[in-house]
Amino acid sequence: MTAFAGWGNFFVIVGSSAGALIGLQFVVMTLIAHRPAAPGQAQAGDAFATPTIVHFGSVLLLAAILCAPWQGITPGAFLGGLLGLSGLVYQTVVTRRVRAQTLYTPVLEDWLFHVLLPFVAYATLAISAFAACAHLRRALFAVAAAALLLLFIGIHNAWDAVTYHVFFRKGERPGGER
Repeated sequence: MTAFAGWGNFFVIVGSSAGALIGLQFVVMTLIAHRPAAPGQAQAGDAFATPTIVHFGSVLLLAAILCAPWQGITPGAFLGGLLGLSGLVYQTVVTRRVRAQTLYTPVLEDWLFHVLLPFVAYATLAISAFAACAHLRRALFAVAAAALLLLFIGIHNAWDAVTYHVFFRKGERPGGER
């Protein structure tokens, strides 16, 4: 399709970046896996670490969907919208996990990058699917913005988690700052 033709390189770059960052995240997690686990660490991991991989995976999946040789815009828009709606449901789960975990007291930055911004990205993705038929060009820019936002959220959160684990000393109880 000619409407998607100009976006091929963008989604290849964004998708391959997300794939590489997923691999890097696994390497980092492997390197810090030897550290003793604090009580509640698995619960905090579900709230803070797992969503990072989900966001990177969403960007990778979105790039694959939009690089597929569809015969029209409907399949890509439908799958992108489904991904956006699924992300919104997942963000509800993440919000509950952030509130329920007791290992770490989230600060404003955590609420912004782990709850609010991903919600905005997935909502943008879902809304753009509905707008694709009437306003394809604008919808593709919205999808691109959502993909980049999820990618940068993932980068921020991965870096935040790594620095937290690097500077967190055995036996110390984490406070409200990382």
